[in-house]
Amino acid sequence: MACLLEAPLRISVLSEVTATSRHYVDRLFDPDPQKVLQGVIDMKNAVIGNNKQKANLIVLGAVPRLLYLLQQSSSSLELRTECAVVLGSLAMGTENNIKSLVDCHIIPALLQGLLSPDLIFIEACLRCLRTVFISPVTPVQLLYTDPTVIPHLMSLLSNSQRTQEYITQIFSHCCKTPEHQTVLFNHGAIQNIAPLLISPSYKVRMQALKCFSVLAYENTQVSMTLVNVLVDGELLSQVFVKMMQRDQPIEMQLTAAKCLTYMCRAGAIRTDDSCIVLKTLPCLVRMCSKEHLLEERVEGAETLAYLMEPDVELQRIASTTDHLVAMLADYFKYPSSVSAITDIKRLDHDLKHAHELRQAAFKLYASLGSNDEDIRKKITETENMMDRIVSGLSESSIKVRLAAVRCLHSLSRSVQQLRTSFHDHAVWKPLMKLLQNAPDEVLVMASSTLCNLLLEFSPSKEPILESGVIELLCSLTQSDSSALRVNGIWALMNMAFQADQKVKVEIVRCLGTEQLFRLLSDPDTNVLMKTLGLLRNLLSTRPHIDQIMSSHGKQIMQAVTLILEAEHSIEVKEQTLCILANIADGNTAKELIMTNDDMLQKIKYYMGHSNVKLQLAATFCISNLIWNEEDGSQERQDKLREMGFVDVLHKLTQASDPNLSDRAKTAMQQYLA
Repeated sequence: MACLLEAPLRISVLSEVTATSRHYVDRLFDPDPQKVLQGVIDMKNAVIGNNKQKANLIVLGAVPRLLYLLQQSSSSLELRTECAVVLGSLAMGTENNIKSLVDCHIIPALLQGLLSPDLIFIEACLRCLRTVFISPVTPVQLLYTDPTVIPHLMSLLSNSQRTQEYITQIFSHCCKTPEHQTVLFNHGAIQNIAPLLISPSYKVRMQALKCFSVLAYENTQVSMTLVNVLVDGELLSQVFVKMMQRDQPIEMQLTAAKCLTYMCRAGAIRTDDSCIVLKTLPCLVRMCSKEHLLEERVEGAETLAYLMEPDVELQRIASTTDHLVAMLADYFKYPSSVSAITDIKRLDHDLKHAHELRQAAFKLYASLGSNDEDIRKKITETENMMDRIVSGLSESSIKVRLAAVRCLHSLSRSVQQLRTSFHDHAVWKPLMKLLQNAPDEVLVMASSTLCNLLLEFSPSKEPILESGVIELLCSLTQSDSSALRVNGIWALMNMAFQADQKVKVEIVRCLGTEQLFRLLSDPDTNVLMKTLGLLRNLLSTRPHIDQIMSSHGKQIMQAVTLILEAEHSIEVKEQTLCILANIADGNTAKELIMTNDDMLQKIKYYMGHSNVKLQLAATFCISNLIWNEEDGSQERQDKLREMGFVDVLHKLTQASDPNLSDRAKTAMQQYLA
């Protein structure tokens, strides 16, 4: 019986809630404008801090009516302003509220409202627009649909501190792409926003600063312009330096450091400039210390990683500043059982976001260790570091896995680490697991790392080979992503270096000749170069050369011909000629060149080429063909003499390049012996 009663009860409670909400909506349709105004004011008071009430009013259709009243020229200014305030309050609710508001076309209505001459109404519209645009569910493109909007917003900047705060906040949230940066830049964002950096209002200064950070990010044009901007007679970079001082709020210090970081990375400030070395870098290192909030530590570490990524000198300075390498180890112990967080809400938030700290630490370690051997050693010797990376590779958060594999890749550039910590911790096992099923960005990093683990001096090479990696790498070479194709073929190239016959045969079998030749005509030069490298490594040591050429000689010679005839770089042609020289070193394989007059003419052409590298490789090829101690050398020498090769060699003995003249003299001696 109780079950039967439950449903009607629920309905009656719900209808009661909706009935009180409906009363608010009904009043918006009253013929008396004064009652409508009072209804809107009462609605405003009812929804403050009440998400349930907001949702009810949206469901009952309050939004279209409020927007209608807001846009009616017959509505009083006070009514229109109150409507904008209520809409702003509804937008403060959940993401679903925002979606409903956007679907009702609130943005064009509010933008239209900005054409009013009344400042208080404009401010109410801007406040609501700001709330809508800072939500992640609002499509930022809606700000750029009408080309008159941005210039109009720029013209409103000088009206009041509120318009300055809201407009700069809208800009900083809606500047997501290089196209957005260009639109804002072309409409005078820099000259209009720069004076706001010395506004008496902290909120205005802060939003202006955020604007500059999103405008300068990876944008050379903006950054180069910012360098020369003066604010009240002072260079902008110096204004940013003052904002990084320790007595400023943390948010301001961090954002100013981001501005200078982005200007530096965009090439507008040198990496050895004192504002970077003595101000920005120490400020960002300071943000990594444990007295800061979780999000400040994350942002500090990620910005610092970005700042020094391409610059070894900054990496060295950072690694010796404030014990940074050890400080980052704390990122993995957070929040600890002895955490000083007494605020339960804060603790709950931090537990949910602790993975962001680990991600940031991995990113910063990756950046720190990308060039310097001593720093890498310092990182791997930090407590349990390799264990932390290994567990990072299997974390549930994709971002942590990506950052951990980036860190591993950075450390894998060290011969010393490959031979020691990588081997001791069997890093290849979790790496192989990661490669089985991961998004492309993780695959690119993981396969790059694998390339290093397959270098001949790496102790991990053998166990990786035994784990069936060849199939996996061959499948990568068929990817749509050129980065994955490069890494797949690169790893196979490293694997084939000085490998035994069994491994080479397995690579050729698994890759298949069709795929091998497809890769030789790949549009990406890197893929082509690595495929040539693989072929060169496969065709080394005579028995291997003869065996592979006996089964695939025709196709390989065809591919070599195509490359030598096509428009390719010197590097590509040099690699191809080196492959020919390896074929010429085979016992039986060399006949494939000797019986191909067209190929011999090509070699002769490259011996007379203007580029020394190509001349050397071609001469090396001929040298292998005429070598005295081998069967049939006399016949080969006679044929090549008839074709005019001796004259070419004689000419090359006089070459200005000592390597080339020596190589030619060695070849000539075969004729004299």
